[in-house]
Amino acid sequence: KSHEELLIPPMPCHAKTNVMFLKTHKTASSTVLNILFRFAERYNLTVALPADQLFHLGYPRTFLAHFVEGFEAIGQNYNIMCNHLRFNPLEVKKVMAANTFYFSILRNPIPLLESSYIYYKNNVPAFRSSKNVNEFLASPTKYYHPADYRESIYARNIMWFDFGYDNNAEDDTKYTQAVLDEIEQNFHLILIADYFDESMILLKHALCWDLDDVIYFKLNSRSQDTVQTLTPESEEQIKAWCSLDWKLYLHFNQSFWRRIEETIGLEVLEKEVDHLRTRQKELMETCLSEQEAVRKDHIRNRAFLPFQSGAANILGYNLKQDLDNRTLRTCQKMVMPELQYTSYLYAVQHPHKKRKELGLPLLRTSLQEK
Repeated sequence: KSHEELLIPPMPCHAKTNVMFLKTHKTASSTVLNILFRFAERYNLTVALPADQLFHLGYPRTFLAHFVEGFEAIGQNYNIMCNHLRFNPLEVKKVMAANTFYFSILRNPIPLLESSYIYYKNNVPAFRSSKNVNEFLASPTKYYHPADYRESIYARNIMWFDFGYDNNAEDDTKYTQAVLDEIEQNFHLILIADYFDESMILLKHALCWDLDDVIYFKLNSRSQDTVQTLTPESEEQIKAWCSLDWKLYLHFNQSFWRRIEETIGLEVLEKEVDHLRTRQKELMETCLSEQEAVRKDHIRNRAFLPFQSGAANILGYNLKQDLDNRTLRTCQKMVMPELQYTSYLYAVQHPHKKRKELGLPLLRTSLQEK
């Protein structure tokens, strides 16, 4: 017998059901949130949802346990936590079980800043007062005032801020290294939005989930015509202006690929990414009347209209007309925007509480009938 066959086959792993996702801004995190919400529903898990009328867990305030609906009553019995919050490990630990899997996602700060600029154009003083992203980046300190920090967090080192750190801190080597070490202590896995499909495969392996658990349609993306082209000078400027985010990204981009090589290998990764894309295409053909996301004014069912922000045209989907009930339900969940899904899960989990007002046409109760 070859010595290969004598090896004991690996123990089948168990799907992890206690999961905390730190949802960062403009990093494809709405798509991840949708994956987690669908997983929670499939396995009848409890989600730590924002209390009362909020859609985020106290953001941009540093997270506190009581920002979660029902925390006093439910205590540490939540399985999934994934709405926006500013990370505060001690408070999150009060909400999540000891064996919780923690992960987050980062994105290259260059496309990230351009995306933030368009999305938060009307909210951020530094963006509002500049003509376009290149003008802002030519002299950021002219437009950006740390004193407006609550409004201006999206304009500088937003990922650093979401992880709970000071986005205006001095970029000092000892300090940044300490933060990177702390993030590695607190998180089991950091994904990279620029390699989203590869990230989903890595996540699937880390959580011991099935391929269908990480299938997604891209959510909360915007139409190409709202993208502003950055000059080469602007790109360089972002690395300096958002140097904390830049260091964060470089560090975890490296560990991401190292993790893939150590756990899956590039060959298997490529095969699984292909599977994921094939399955995604099948589902799109099943669910969607157009094989792609459409602009906001082309979304027929207004209940599935994503929240619109700034100068971005946030895309959504149209479902096919005559789907059978079961397929319809699956497809609806795949395309359901973040606010609608949060509101829907809230109504399911907290039926006696006042429903979250969307300011959008409410989903018909058909979704309530399980």
